[in-house]
Amino acid sequence: MAKAASEGTTKGMVADHISQAVLSTSNLLHLMQQSSPTQGLVKLPKNLLAKTTNIKNTEQVLDQMPLVISALDAHLDRALQCASELHTIRCLLMKKDSALAPLSMPSDEQPVSQT
Repeated sequence: MAKAASEGTTKGMVADHISQAVLSTSNLLHLMQQSSPTQGLVKLPKNLLAKTTNIKNTEQVLDQMPLVISALDAHLDRALQCASELHTIRCLLMKKDSALAPLSMPSDEQPVSQT
């Protein structure tokens, strides 16, 4: 479980760094939009300004990423627990079947009911 916690921490740190980079880019674009066109906007490629909305959306997604990763980790942990429980149940059923096998008679040896 410690490994999963350290991976979650690492993933969170990476998501934080990416989010900070996107936020810095977004802030830079806002500052450049507020300055005079000859100072900043002329130097920016036109398609970068068109992507401002995408950058903001990416920032929002990255802000949510640690929660998503945490939820996925929790679901994975639960799935692994269920798999272990299913294996135990399967083993118990196999033991039950093997214990009952000597009690069952082949179909040609079944007694015929008389009515």
